[in-house]
Amino acid sequence: MLTLKESEQLSDQSFKSSLKAFFQRAFATNRLLTLTGLVMLVVLAGTIGGLIFDERVITGAPAWLKPAKFAISISLYCLTFVWLLGFVKGHPRLVAIAAYVTSIGLLVEMVIIAIQVVRGTTSHFNFTTSLDSILFGVMGMFVMLIWTANLLAAFLLLFQKFPDPVMAWSLRLALFLTLVGAGIAFFMTSPTATQIAEMGANARTGIIGAHSVGVADGGPGLPILGWSTVGGDLRVAHFFGLHSLQLLPLIGWLIARSRNSWLTTGHRVVLVWTAGLGYLGWLAILVWQALRGQSIVTPDAATLLAISGLLTIVLTLVAGVFIQASIQRNSPELG
Repeated sequence: MLTLKESEQLSDQSFKSSLKAFFQRAFATNRLLTLTGLVMLVVLAGTIGGLIFDERVITGAPAWLKPAKFAISISLYCLTFVWLLGFVKGHPRLVAIAAYVTSIGLLVEMVIIAIQVVRGTTSHFNFTTSLDSILFGVMGMFVMLIWTANLLAAFLLLFQKFPDPVMAWSLRLALFLTLVGAGIAFFMTSPTATQIAEMGANARTGIIGAHSVGVADGGPGLPILGWSTVGGDLRVAHFFGLHSLQLLPLIGWLIARSRNSWLTTGHRVVLVWTAGLGYLGWLAILVWQALRGQSIVTPDAATLLAISGLLTIVLTLVAGVFIQASIQRNSPELG
């Protein structure tokens, strides 16, 4: 029997072996996309230095907090996306296009965010000067290209054959939910009521668009995340939508590895679809809540009712799958 120390050594060796295999596969799929994910970790270290030594505040938050959060998000996105692209077989040029467009687009976005921090201003929704407008316009163009690359990957995986349909659908749904999550950002580009009033009065407004709804950006918010605690905030749904890219494959992996051997492949696929559609419903509730100017930390009765209804539907479907699987198990002639 293994001692605790021997078990820890085996676990450590297994982790290192898995990590090495992951990066070998990632570099084989696309070197630039993998390097972009790793470079963002170096950028993150630089932004932490900025947070320590730069006391400036931009839109109510430490100047280097935004690039720090983007560095983490971009690193996760790149490394997950290159892993997903590794499942695509027979389309090397299309995979390369999706990877290079994503890498270049995210690098450009990060550079622009950093430039604006150095200049002491915000990078998003900023039309204060001609340079600000150009930089935001360029960023928006590359964000659209990144979204299109994600769509391309989703369609490639949609028609890709997999030995395990459970993991296959978790990857496909992850990419499509990420598209939805990224698309939520378009709500942020619309001018607020205050900005519309200023434009109607021919007053110059340097900011057009906002993360928050019903309140100005930069007000009281959750630590680090910055999500408004006094009004709606579209970043909540945007965040959860983008990170479905990591969550849905994890759910798919857990369902595929479930020890309930009496669950058939069909049952497991239904569970993955239930998770995916439930997640889509969760995103819809978050957007609806934000657009009503309601903070994520103060849900009203309507929001709580919607969440309860969604949970009831999801749990009912999950229970139905297990009940049906149990009946089939005990009555093989019905299987």
